[in-house]
Amino acid sequence: MKLVITDHARFEAQRRNIYLDLVESTIENPQQKVPSSRNRVVFQSKFYDKIVGKEMLLRVVVESSKGAFKVISVYKTSKIDRYWMKGGEE
Repeated sequence: MKLVITDHARFEAQRRNIYLDLVESTIENPQQKVPSSRNRVVFQSKFYDKIVGKEMLLRVVVESSKGAFKVISVYKTSKIDRYWMKGGEE
């Protein structure tokens, strides 16, 4: 499936020190997929962030249409328990 990263998502990734290869690998092999509003899905994976020195959760907001994944936004959070679905894929 084709991957399209919007200008907004690129801007947010750069602003938040998130490498695009990490975004791409999270979409290709997410630890979890969480349904979201407006027919969107959040692909998420835990990772060790060397910048902050601890485990973080990368969340990639995606719309799927016309044979493509369109990345709407991306962010990382240390509040893993808030977003992690218990009993979900890991």
